[in-house]
Amino acid sequence: MSRAKLLLLASLLAPMSTSPILAAATARDVAMKHSETAGDHVMVPKELIGAWTLVRCDNVYPDGHRVELYGPHPEGMWLIDAQGDYMMQIVRAKRMPFAANDKSKGTPDEYRAASMDSNAHFGHVSADAMVMHSQILHASFPNWDGKSGDSNYTIVNDELTYRVAKPSSGAAEGAHGEVMWRRVHS
Repeated sequence: MSRAKLLLLASLLAPMSTSPILAAATARDVAMKHSETAGDHVMVPKELIGAWTLVRCDNVYPDGHRVELYGPHPEGMWLIDAQGDYMMQIVRAKRMPFAANDKSKGTPDEYRAASMDSNAHFGHVSADAMVMHSQILHASFPNWDGKSGDSNYTIVNDELTYRVAKPSSGAAEGAHGEVMWRRVHS
């Protein structure tokens, strides 16, 4: 995302009670952090640009069995612009609502399910020689904030598949992640 876009976004999201000077400083800090972490925007192949819908998000274990991390029919969107800025969200298709109908009054089981049944992050992506380079700026799983990584990917017809060498769950048992997306046509 351009520094100008980040400044605009940060200034719009600044709380109304914040002083104008503090709000401007916060916006500047967000833009500077993005600039420092994402680096220069490098090549984004045209084949990556656009909207993608999730097909599957699995862990694959050494014996070949798969675990569907978000159930049998997960839903998700991945949007990548021409500068490589992206936003991604993955959710389990069927999720249970909180009994109290209040986000701040969930039970431990409800909070755990809400965390395990969804995944969202945004950042920057580029690619060369069928290797995708990603820089996560912020994620719903806070341990991923600021993380970067490389993944081999393939595109066959309109399906993009990439491999996650060490997924956030299952890596100790030797699993790797496999995520497949299908291009959305307008």
